[in-house]
Amino acid sequence: MFRRAFWFTAGAAAGVWATTKVNRKLKKLTPESLAAQAADKAVEAGHRLKDFALDVKAGMTQREDELNDALGLHSDPDRPDNVTALPGPRRRRAIENDKTNHRSGRSTVTYNRNEDH
Repeated sequence: MFRRAFWFTAGAAAGVWATTKVNRKLKKLTPESLAAQAADKAVEAGHRLKDFALDVKAGMTQREDELNDALGLHSDPDRPDNVTALPGPRRRRAIENDKTNHRSGRSTVTYNRNEDH
């Protein structure tokens, strides 16, 4: 008699456990639950993308500062948008060293644009 009661109780407990497990899985597969899961995943992906963009922006700023230091470019605090510009002497030197005469006379060879293709 005790044996039958034990197995009856064990069977009933297993049935209750299985039914509960199946009902939880079915609730997870309802359209509302799937939509909520998708929304949560989208928000999580958005946060990760935002963090990635901030990391990229910080890396770009750091690399830009390194390049500006290496090239001798310094931001002008008087400019409203902090645009960097070449320092005066270097720019003047580059313009003065440009000795090419762009209009050195007419050439006798005519140039046909159609020959480039």
